Amino acid sequence: MADRRRTPANDRIAAAHLTHAPEGLERVDGIAARIGVPVADLLRTPDGARDRQLVYGEPVTVYEDCGGWAFLQAAKDSYVGYVPSSALTTPFEATHWVSAPATHAYSADDFKSPETSALSHGSRVEVMGGTGQFTGRFVETSLGFIPARHLSPLGAHADDPVMVAELFLGTPYLWGGNSRFGIDCSGLVQAALLACGTPCPGDSDMQEEELGEPVPDADYRRGDLLFWKGHVALVRDAETLIHANAHDMAVAIEPIGAAIKRIQAQGDGPLTSHKRLA
Repeated sequence: MADRRRTPANDRIAAAHLTHAPEGLERVDGIAARIGVPVADLLRTPDGARDRQLVYGEPVTVYEDCGGWAFLQAAKDSYVGYVPSSALTTPFEATHWVSAPATHAYSADDFKSPETSALSHGSRVEVMGGTGQFTGRFVETSLGFIPARHLSPLGAHADDPVMVAELFLGTPYLWGGNSRFGIDCSGLVQAALLACGTPCPGDSDMQEEELGEPVPDADYRRGDLLFWKGHVALVRDAETLIHANAHDMAVAIEPIGAAIKRIQAQGDGPLTSHKRLA
């Protein structure tokens, strides 16, 4: 059975490219759009539970716009769901991404000027004038002026997912969160890997199934992934891990052994796998 989280079909329509869709659904071609708000909840149903989040500038394909809700699929991981139609904007030519933990866009190239928007790590923006070298403290974007040091060109990737994850230290835990304003365990792993140019699905069960190769549990190396039922963490070194967790209600560093014992003691079971990325 197709995973509904990555199957662009609901009880009315199905994406035209789907080879196995229920009979009677209208087959539709999607329309390109981008997220036009700092953070948008990706909901399971209109007005329903949050599954994940999308941040400003992320590209999506919209398959239906009905009653103020857009049914769409995210480009980064194929996750489907609903966002308010008002959270979308027309496609633009993104040139840079926010590589700092978070940033602000300002109304002028002056940090004392009023801010126009707050943006999370991973947001995509269009720098006016393209991708040339930055010469000042700020660059002009379609949102306003953003500190140059907070942006990286699209295609310029980090090389250490653990270092990226550490940018989120102290970020509040948020179930289904995908931003510096609130994040969960799988959101943290996804943000870290995507920043390094490594494709990554959105939920921890998908990540456990699709990422890396199994390794002996005692051989902990930086960047390894540790999985429990419903939870994932990044190994920071032979002794510690980093994860977004409900115990700290934040992204935190914890000794590996202590985390394994605590998670099992609180009733969430033992470590289910230890994976290493190629």
